[in-house]
Amino acid sequence: MVDAEKTTPYQFYQFWLNSSDEDAEKWIKIFTMLSMAETFAVIETHKQDAGKRLLQKRLAEEVTKFVHGEDELQNAIATTEKLFANANAPAESLSVEDLENMEGVVKINFDRNIIAESIDIVSFLAETKIFESKGEARKMVQANGMSINRNKVSDALMNLDSSFLLHNRYLLVQKGKKNYYLVIVE
Repeated sequence: MVDAEKTTPYQFYQFWLNSSDEDAEKWIKIFTMLSMAETFAVIETHKQDAGKRLLQKRLAEEVTKFVHGEDELQNAIATTEKLFANANAPAESLSVEDLENMEGVVKINFDRNIIAESIDIVSFLAETKIFESKGEARKMVQANGMSINRNKVSDALMNLDSSFLLHNRYLLVQKGKKNYYLVIVE
């Protein structure tokens, strides 16, 4: 049974969007209400330029709308665009509204006093529970799998302080390619 409470609309949308061509071709036939003619038209259009991922986008849209509704689908698309469409733009270009309205991004509250005094990146990642342990956090940092405010972090000895805060309140943390966290410093 599909349950809208099990995943956020953004996470749900991302799951389908990140499916392989092979899986998306099977799944669009199984999990959507598209007619066979429309399904095959989407598949053929996708095959003409697979890089555009039209098949995955249509699959993600149809299934997310069915499970979470049109409004939540639009929120998931908006969050995806904010996070990925302008990934090369500096995080400072995101407004407070952009950051606050990112649906499906894990939001974590963090003590301002700790940031004000400075904290090493590994301790920060463990204390926010982005990683279960400092060892896991250290490995990911050393493997260049972490970004703070869209800037890669490769030095496990790096310290975070209030100068890193966006709008004096936020840190946008990316773990791997697709996992985002908004740390709200209060």
